[in-house]
Amino acid sequence: MEAKASELERRLGQASGDAALKLAIAAADLYMQAARKAATAAERTRLSRKCREVIELGERLKANAQAASATSRPPVPESTRPLATSEKAILLRSSRLHGNIFPPWESAPDSAVFSQTGAGADAYIDPSHFSLSAEQQAIFAGWRRPAEIFPTTEDADTKDDASRFMTPASEIDLAQDLATDCSVVASLCAAVRHFGPKQFSMLSSLIYPFDHKNMRPEVSRNGKYVFRMNFNGCWRQVIVDDRLPVSSTDRTLYVVDRRNPQLIWPALIEKAYLKIRGGYDFPGSNSGTDLHALTGWIPEQVFLQSDDNELDETWNRIKTAYDQGNAIVTLGTGNMSPEEEETLGLVKEHDYAVLDLRRNSHNRLFLVKNPWCDSLVWTGAGSSATLSVHTPGSSPGDMTNTFWMTFEDVLQHFDSLYVNWNPAMFTYRQDHHFTWAMPNKTEVLVFTNNPQYSVLSQSSGPVWVLLSRHWQDGELDILRQRKAERDRDEGSLANVSRQLGFMALALFATTPPGTRVPLTEGHRCLQQGPYVDSPNTLLRYEPTPGIAQTLIVGQGELPLEKYSFTLSFFSTSPLTVSRAAEPLAHNLTVSGAWTRRTAGGNAAHASYLSNPQFALTLERATPLSLVLSTDVADLPVHIAVHFSGGGQRVTTVAGRDLLCSSAEYQRGCTYASAANVDAGTYTVVASTFEPGQTGKFSLRVSAAVPLSLRPVLADAAGRLRTVAPAQAVFGDGEERLRARVGVSRLTRASVLARSSSSGGGGVGLSVPSAIRVALELGSRSSQRNVLAVSGDGEFADASLGLRTGEVDLDPETIRMRGGLWLVLEQIGGRRSGQGGVHVEMLSDSTVHIGGWENADDQ
Repeated sequence: MEAKASELERRLGQASGDAALKLAIAAADLYMQAARKAATAAERTRLSRKCREVIELGERLKANAQAASATSRPPVPESTRPLATSEKAILLRSSRLHGNIFPPWESAPDSAVFSQTGAGADAYIDPSHFSLSAEQQAIFAGWRRPAEIFPTTEDADTKDDASRFMTPASEIDLAQDLATDCSVVASLCAAVRHFGPKQFSMLSSLIYPFDHKNMRPEVSRNGKYVFRMNFNGCWRQVIVDDRLPVSSTDRTLYVVDRRNPQLIWPALIEKAYLKIRGGYDFPGSNSGTDLHALTGWIPEQVFLQSDDNELDETWNRIKTAYDQGNAIVTLGTGNMSPEEEETLGLVKEHDYAVLDLRRNSHNRLFLVKNPWCDSLVWTGAGSSATLSVHTPGSSPGDMTNTFWMTFEDVLQHFDSLYVNWNPAMFTYRQDHHFTWAMPNKTEVLVFTNNPQYSVLSQSSGPVWVLLSRHWQDGELDILRQRKAERDRDEGSLANVSRQLGFMALALFATTPPGTRVPLTEGHRCLQQGPYVDSPNTLLRYEPTPGIAQTLIVGQGELPLEKYSFTLSFFSTSPLTVSRAAEPLAHNLTVSGAWTRRTAGGNAAHASYLSNPQFALTLERATPLSLVLSTDVADLPVHIAVHFSGGGQRVTTVAGRDLLCSSAEYQRGCTYASAANVDAGTYTVVASTFEPGQTGKFSLRVSAAVPLSLRPVLADAAGRLRTVAPAQAVFGDGEERLRARVGVSRLTRASVLARSSSSGGGGVGLSVPSAIRVALELGSRSSQRNVLAVSGDGEFADASLGLRTGEVDLDPETIRMRGGLWLVLEQIGGRRSGQGGVHVEMLSDSTVHIGGWENADDQ
């Protein structure tokens, strides 16, 4: 029954109008029947939810088709997923930018919005502030309306305003001059073929008022224009007036059409977009991002210099989509020297429009347009292309700043290829909106706080996931500050954009499927997208049918404390998308640091035992996982979990006492796990490779049962440390040394002993290979009573430290039993090298340690 419903749902995605609604009702009925027969409450809830979703999808498809018919635009998939209250709040908060409100789009405005309110009424004036750069301010001559910029004359041909301002008399040829928005003008140039007077002109759903009969924008009677633009998670309303910034010179401050200088709708689109981006002193963007806002088409950035590029596959998929009208293509250069710019005829860090893609018998060709007026044009220098009908470097007809360029030359001289894909290629869409407070520096290298989603498809059809970061005022402040520094120091504009940080998407296979991933180590990454300095990034993949996979949002150096994002999923078959669940239900995170006192290094060092330690208590048997991450990317780190007698501080390291550990010293972060751990209390040790390597860290512990995690105090915490007056050095043939211990009142104490290879004695001192340390009552063997001994009485290598348990020392008992002695015993000692044994006592009141003496006969 569910299978039949799924098939109807698949057909529903390809239908529209009343047919879509009928299929939705049929599928919903089957899902409801299946829900009534479900064996479990969880299954019943899932099927009931599918029933509601499929009805909503059918209604949305019908409404979408009706809206498309009314606005002469092709139907595109829209998200039918009901939004949680928190997501609606995100969209509302993201409406505010630069002191303006851009509310989510609800419907096309009524024509009365653009009418004058009465005879002699003033035209609409947008109260918003549009900032200008210092260079623009120097020639700024005020804001003028189109009729003021292009007044009619008595001897001019009589034309109505719509013909003058909204209808091009010849092919559109847009150019940028003094506005710093090459990406915007390149976007408009590349999209012009979709803006023309045809059935599905993009302008019909972008600019209002619009004349659907003549398929062109109308002239607003009151000077108000409403734009429908896609940013900050949804389609939004942007309102501007028709005043444009004019210049006191022959330079222009807005985009102009060289062939149709009175055509104003490109300048109005530019003005509306610059309103949401902060003003005419635009710090910069990329054309893929700009086109996404203007058209809603899915942006993809292809890094042409990447070794991972499959060039033939890239050309074929872009060329096919372009020919079908499903792709808008633009290009971006990287940094170049002035000499390279002059030689090649290309501008550094500049966006170009692609007006055509052709293939002949010799070459794959791009028709490229530089949007800057009177700027450099590709010279063809260094091209190995064979001359053909389209000579590389040549300009077709009288189009300005336009030239043919081979695909190979594009690959060599451009850094990025931006492709905006028609979302109508897909049937289904889901939007998920979320906020993300940036993790602290110790968790940047892991995914423990990253947004993660479980994505399940029942087919292998392509899935595209678009991550969009919402714009906010703080980013514009950073860009303007960095741009000012760049202009002063003549640096790279690319470095300016990178000040906003990077983001990426990655897809993982997990066990159980679709659960959260703590870090890359130990988990299979199916696909990793590049880290981009753009507010949009796209991941394309083919899912494994019937198996949920985990999608992770990654970031690097995002400078603000908190961001809002939207994830948009595009597919040809239904997807089940939800927040990824933790594989283990109970999680705790603690913070710590390796300081000069606590950075003990690895287990080969005696100081290992001074590393930060934590007592981990588990109520029942459970799987266990641990993640250690630091704020120093190249710091080698390690986790070890020890059996320690109830969470006591680890003082000796033995293989039998090790429950689990991470791989040997990974840089920046590491991971350890155990399939089954018995109930109890264990000690976790976090270490760096070398003593003295400092840094902050976060330790995250996960289990299937409740757990607790607390720091284990250092040996000397709250205790008096009494060091033996000299190192214990075994003489030739000596096996037993002792030193008298005195106490003045009842005290609790333990003994620590570590061998040293750098003792203060001369050459020939004996270094014991295995020892033990004890506290004994009585001076003679017949009277001796061992109060405490290290290692359960077994001899061990003291280079990693030995420790006795704590014991109560009573002065009266000591006096009656013949004294208290600190005893060292060795086996296998030899006279070679230098060293001895460093011994100290930790106690809660004063103790005294005497000198060492031979005790072999005692």
